[in-house]
Amino acid sequence: MLERITSNWTYIRVFYLIMGLIVIIQSVMYQQWFGVAFGSYFASMGLFAFGCASGSCFGNNTKNEATSQTITQEVEYEEIKMK
Repeated sequence: MLERITSNWTYIRVFYLIMGLIVIIQSVMYQQWFGVAFGSYFASMGLFAFGCASGSCFGNNTKNEATSQTITQEVEYEEIKMK
C-alpha cells in the first residue's frame, strides 16, 4: 500500500488530491457534510491511485505484458439443418 501511495505520481493524481482537499476544506467551512464525503472520494482517488486518477478511465491503459498480448483461437462451426 505504501508503494502505491509513494510511486507513479502524475499531474492528474496531484490534481485529484488537491481538488479533493479543497472541496473538503470548503465543505467543512460551510458545514456542508455531503461535500466532505464527495471531496474525500476524490482526494482518496488521487492519494491511492484508483479510478480515473490511475489513468484507467479511458479503457485498459495498464502496462502489464500479460494483458497486452492478444490470444486468438480457431472457432469451429457446425451447421444445423431444420426439417
